[in-house]
Amino acid sequence: MATAKITPVEEVVDLLKPRDTLGLGLGPALPGDLLHALGARDDWEELEVFGGLLVDLYELFTRPGVRYVSGFFGPAERFLRDSGAFIEFVPADFRRFKPLLEALSPRVMATVVTPPDDQGYMSLSLHAGATVDEFKRACADPGRLMIVEINANYPRTLGIPPEHRHGLHIDEVDVVTESGREPFVLEDPEPSDADRAIAQSVARFIQDGCTLQTGIGAVPSTVAKLLSDGPGGDYGIHSEMFTTGLMHLHQAGKVTNNKGIHDGYSVSTFAAGTRQLYDWLDGNGEVRFLPVEQVNSPSVIAQNRRIVTINGALSIDLNGQLIADTIDGRQYSGIGGHEDFLAGPGIELSDRALICLPATATIAGERRSRIVARLDAGAIVTTPRHQMDVVITEFGAAELQGRTVRERAFALAAISHPDFRDDLMDAAANSIW
Repeated sequence: MATAKITPVEEVVDLLKPRDTLGLGLGPALPGDLLHALGARDDWEELEVFGGLLVDLYELFTRPGVRYVSGFFGPAERFLRDSGAFIEFVPADFRRFKPLLEALSPRVMATVVTPPDDQGYMSLSLHAGATVDEFKRACADPGRLMIVEINANYPRTLGIPPEHRHGLHIDEVDVVTESGREPFVLEDPEPSDADRAIAQSVARFIQDGCTLQTGIGAVPSTVAKLLSDGPGGDYGIHSEMFTTGLMHLHQAGKVTNNKGIHDGYSVSTFAAGTRQLYDWLDGNGEVRFLPVEQVNSPSVIAQNRRIVTINGALSIDLNGQLIADTIDGRQYSGIGGHEDFLAGPGIELSDRALICLPATATIAGERRSRIVARLDAGAIVTTPRHQMDVVITEFGAAELQGRTVRERAFALAAISHPDFRDDLMDAAANSIW
């Protein structure tokens, strides 16, 4: 195995200037020891950090002079923001992170990698995302700094070489440090009765030979379990995120990946799940990690055989305008690949894009319908109405594609919670369409 000089993380911290820029990958790419060590410094004058989906609470982002610009909020971003940290959101879908990062060109780039193999290549492990090209540019630019944090607890995952190797060579990078930190673990949530009912409706849209994309949460996990235990199969996987549920589909022998593009491989751009998933991914040639501009391209998505995408939302109005990343106008998560995995299936009639959401939510002690007659003033639309195909709640499925605005209003009202349904039906009947 190729080796390199390991620099203690306490020394790596000193390589950043009080006024500097630092670029990071999404969630699973974060070099945890480096970020925690950076929090020990208190001399920051203007440090700008670009990334998304923090997987821990880093003291760095509470320091004066530090600004964190995030493309995707998770619980850590929300907590830090609400605690007064300088955390800001940049509206961009996952594919646009790549040109945005290129335009920003942070002086320092950093990521976690696996130990080098016999040829000196360090796998990018759980994340390809939008940063691969920027890592390469930082490696090649003598005015920039590429830092890698080697961690043997991360799985060695594969790309599709030669174009997409999914790794950096030990001789390319500027600084190598080492960590024994465990990767972030995302357990499958326990499904509610509503989640189970939604999953049953989702499963009816999935036929043998479909290519699947699933998002995060109890519904996709429950769908994966239903498919794993059910009689169908011959599935393909083309998913922005690779989950524990998709691993279970593989283990059940349900995945053949005869899907028309990247045949033989499940394709993803990052993974998050259980320790069992990470152990299964280690050296596993059945799953390949590609940059986000490949995985999330609607034209590439549409090349897959009979793709069915399964994603969530927070709210939708009777026009079909969808909110997926804000609550009451306040940033909650991010855009990610939401639109891409609605737009891609819309290119072919045989493909389907499913949006799943419980019919109600409780916010500040008040139960609200997630299906509303009109969005409030100031509401922030994630996905416009013309992208919508199927919306599913625990009360059924509304197929919107090809329906008039009046027809889709009644279809959406029909799958709302019974306590709100009459008012929504009245709104559908009395609106000027």
